Amino acid sequence: MWLRAKWLLPITSPPLRDAAVQIYRNRIASVGQWREVRSHVTGSVQDLGEVLLMPGLINAHCHLDYTAMAGRLPAPRYFPDWLKGMLAYKAHWGFSEYAQSWLAGARMLLENGTTTVVDIEAVPELLADVWQVTPLRVFSLLELTNVRHRREPAVLLQEALKWIAPLPRRRCRPGLSPHALYSTTPALVQAAAALCRRRRWLMAMHVAESVDEFEMFTRRAGRMYDWLAPQRDMTDCGGHTPVERLAELGVLAPNFLAVHVNYATPHDAEVLARHKVGVVHCPSSHRYFKHRPFPLALLLKAGVNVCLGTDSLASTLKQSGQPLELNLFSEMRQLAAKNPELPPEAILKMATLHGARAIGLQNRLGELKPGAYADLVALPAPARLPCPFEYVVQAAPKPLGVMIDGKWLMEPHGYH
Repeated sequence: MWLRAKWLLPITSPPLRDAAVQIYRNRIASVGQWREVRSHVTGSVQDLGEVLLMPGLINAHCHLDYTAMAGRLPAPRYFPDWLKGMLAYKAHWGFSEYAQSWLAGARMLLENGTTTVVDIEAVPELLADVWQVTPLRVFSLLELTNVRHRREPAVLLQEALKWIAPLPRRRCRPGLSPHALYSTTPALVQAAAALCRRRRWLMAMHVAESVDEFEMFTRRAGRMYDWLAPQRDMTDCGGHTPVERLAELGVLAPNFLAVHVNYATPHDAEVLARHKVGVVHCPSSHRYFKHRPFPLALLLKAGVNVCLGTDSLASTLKQSGQPLELNLFSEMRQLAAKNPELPPEAILKMATLHGARAIGLQNRLGELKPGAYADLVALPAPARLPCPFEYVVQAAPKPLGVMIDGKWLMEPHGYH
């Protein structure tokens, strides 16, 4: 099958006008301008007309379970207060609420051009069903905590393996997510990292998300320290940042996703870059909690691979005239507004190429080139389009079509 479009945005090569991409089974076979490839075109051709084709977006951090919590938790003054509110709210939910929430979030992502998501899974019982239903590529990282209930790491990991063992493997993949340093024991973090290395799984943790967490580990002080002191051993606090503590535990590696890193030192940035750790920035969540400016320039200067995520709708503020939804295009617009000096091409790479690199699927996702999976998004292309990158980042409307694995899940209408 050939798809012809007014614009093609391969990401790793310059935009192409009046171009085509050849799909063979679930992969891209070739890419080029129509005048160059038309002489050897065989098979069916879909002329999509006034459309821009680009790779599917990669959402590197989400909590699909919490989608239906949108607007239920007001933005707190302090981060620990939000954590307490979440724990109280979750106590009233059952399997059906989480399942409906997960599926609603997956539909939102698909409708807004995301084709791959790294999801932190708090209810692993859902996976056998929802993996069968969603067409998305999903990395389901099972969330692990053991500070409050003090369960042994070996027991928790055996339970995780029990949930993972029967799951079908094709588009979807398992992994682990020890929640954060403050909510897990060092032994659990290290045991989870060792298991992920052996299984070649992705591992993610919330890292330096709040100033309260940063102060807890650097100064043995602050609201989070005072709240957790009666609940956990605090001997791991004081004298080091959360990133430095993870380095001491020996868990930083290319398969590790450091989510948020809203508070970081130059040394943290160097450590993350040296260990080839991907950092996931979530602009909506950052805005919700009114964090200090994200240390983007610091991380990029050190060579850290920064990608983008939506986080959950439980930590998102409604914007005037905008629906409350999981939308990576919206995250790109918010990042651009906060960083006007950042080229739109660099922002789009964070939502595509950098995400693919962070999850170990570079050359397979996040770009349009031979050998990559046929995961595509079709956007309406305006008559005048001086800069396709700027259009996608600043003004892209809802996608007309979304393809995953060579199949249209939302098919663009009106092609001839």
